[in-house]
Amino acid sequence: MDQRLNLIGLLQLLLLATSGNGLEWTVPDVVSSIKNVGSSIIDPKLLPTPQSLLEGSKQLLVGLPFEYVSSSINYICSQALSSNKIKSKFTPDITKMNFQLRTACVRTSFPLLEAEKMWNSPSFDPTKRVVILATGWTTQVNDTETIDKMAQAYNCRGDSNFVALDAASFVDTLYSWSAFNTDEIGLHLAHGLVKLLDVVSVDKIHLIGHSLGAHIVGAAGRYMQQLTGKMVPRITGLDPAKPCFNEGETLSGLLRGDATFVDVIHSNPGVLGKRDPMGDVDFYPGGLSALPTGCITVTCAHARAWEYFEESIYPGNERNFMAIRCSSIQGLRKNKCVGDDYPMGIAAPPSLKGNYFLDINAAKPYGKLSSSQRSARLLNCGECA
Repeated sequence: MDQRLNLIGLLQLLLLATSGNGLEWTVPDVVSSIKNVGSSIIDPKLLPTPQSLLEGSKQLLVGLPFEYVSSSINYICSQALSSNKIKSKFTPDITKMNFQLRTACVRTSFPLLEAEKMWNSPSFDPTKRVVILATGWTTQVNDTETIDKMAQAYNCRGDSNFVALDAASFVDTLYSWSAFNTDEIGLHLAHGLVKLLDVVSVDKIHLIGHSLGAHIVGAAGRYMQQLTGKMVPRITGLDPAKPCFNEGETLSGLLRGDATFVDVIHSNPGVLGKRDPMGDVDFYPGGLSALPTGCITVTCAHARAWEYFEESIYPGNERNFMAIRCSSIQGLRKNKCVGDDYPMGIAAPPSLKGNYFLDINAAKPYGKLSSSQRSARLLNCGECA
């Protein structure tokens, strides 16, 4: 183990021992740890830099406690689901759910069960692909930054019809109730997709979901296979929600096999987002840290997944985020990962398999291969003129 990291581990242990978080560290525990890393503090060259101390403390004081809370919520929710005694207070009603077609200047809603009507809308281009986005907890279709920014990016790109799933109030309630609803909302979305297939070829459909939305589109992909025997070519999961979703349990959430190609971006692993691989390819920008560089809150980290993807949508940005198959971010930084690099985001090749790591910038533009000049030129692209 790197000696500098040993010292950081000691400092973190000392912080844990005095942080009042309920962990029962004793003086002998700390003394023993000091002995284990004693060699690290003899040579001044091995002392951590101020930046490494800041990063280590940030992960400890902000990311780690929330990970314990998240795991506790996950356990309680799993027990509730397995008991079959707790149901959502608000049962999804498909008649209240819509597709909202977004152009730069117009928003047009169509009931899920009348999705084929989009074909006749002057805002719909049948020659283009259809991208459908489902967002997460406490989001609403007309007041959500995720939808607004993604719509702008796709309208700038110009090669797709961008559609947002309007799930009414069924993910805008208590988190556990919202989580319980994801499977049924996914079934309703699948019925809407079946209607859409009357006018759009399945190979033109791309489903994207952030947080709880990732599990909604995963369920939609599975149900559409059952209903039609057809498979959506691509589902993209953007930091799929962790609490309540566990493979093999009542709510499995998004899984590889829900589409021909499932790609996942993890930006808040282990806290609000899932840590374990879930797709054909899983990207870990910044590694497995709960907080990517530039974030000091878990909500910031959770949002980064869609922000990374949004950046990659703009013309010229497709290769902003280049990732290499690896087992850790440390291996990547030490040049121990072999193989070619591939883009994370809109241009991710459907042949990719495995776990891919990459570094990112702390502020926009986030991609290491991004261009500030190009970002400035694209700032208003996709907006209503």
